[in-house]
Amino acid sequence: MVAFPEPKMVKTNGIELAVYEAGPKDGIPVVLCHGFPELAYSWRHQLPALGAAGYHVIAPDQRGYGRSSRPAAITDYDMEHLTGDLVGLLDAYGLKSAIFCGHDWGGLVVWQMPLFHPTRVRGVIGVNTPFIPRGPIDPIAAMRAAFGEDMYIVYFQKPGVADAALAKDVRKSMRFFMRKSGMKAEDYAKLPAEQRNLALVKALEADETTWGGQGAQLLTEEELNYFVRAFERTGFTGGINWYRNFTRNWEKSDGVVQKVNVPGLMIMAEDDIVLSPAMTEGMEQYVPDLEKALIRDCGHWTQQEHPDQVNTIMIDWLKRRFIGPA
Repeated sequence: MVAFPEPKMVKTNGIELAVYEAGPKDGIPVVLCHGFPELAYSWRHQLPALGAAGYHVIAPDQRGYGRSSRPAAITDYDMEHLTGDLVGLLDAYGLKSAIFCGHDWGGLVVWQMPLFHPTRVRGVIGVNTPFIPRGPIDPIAAMRAAFGEDMYIVYFQKPGVADAALAKDVRKSMRFFMRKSGMKAEDYAKLPAEQRNLALVKALEADETTWGGQGAQLLTEEELNYFVRAFERTGFTGGINWYRNFTRNWEKSDGVVQKVNVPGLMIMAEDDIVLSPAMTEGMEQYVPDLEKALIRDCGHWTQQEHPDQVNTIMIDWLKRRFIGPA
């Protein structure tokens, strides 16, 4: 098991974040932002590698997760709060700017950072999550129309329902989510629409013997236990509340120019069926200074499934594109 540091509690934006660090304090700062249902621990392979390469690595348990604050109000998890937490984190460290790297939901947040806080961002790395420009209609309405009520993001909109389903047996929930891809993304795309409705909560609630289409377990028992202990203590509501702000975020971003004016790196996973490489097509229109890298035979949990490749790609890009202190 990779050694993981104890966190430092940092006051930011009216809350406290548990922050895990590596590398020299005078190194170029790189902030790692996890997704759902994850923790800063998801970056356990990146912290030591980036730290050894000379970067000041900062990985928070984000708002609603792990040892960080979990406000009660759903509206406290909108994009304004999530990006504000990261700005406050820089302020707490006395940093003018940083490079932000995000996976899954963390990716959505870091791509929004240069839109809302352009002076605080030196570069952005998206792991699986591309820059997704603001659409013409409410994204929840669009997902409901395309996939139906059982699609997991639509299902998450009902307060308390998915929260209870996931918390009923945390170990089962984490075993369900934390797996390698069960099929190639190109094969998934050929399935009938009714088999692509992403009804993940319904699948989770079924008996494990029906999970035949799922891939192999990703985590060791020790790693699984780390996640299980955390979510048994906190539940899943904090993380699910991020999803409950899709409509609010869409409404509040009206008029925001959809252009990322800092260098971007897009790390794609060949077999992520939710965030497929195909979603990155045309990104250059919104992120003009963009490099892409594809990791083959890789599912959704890229930085945990192929950590060495992720580390190599990140460090190569960072060393070529950024020199000097923040």
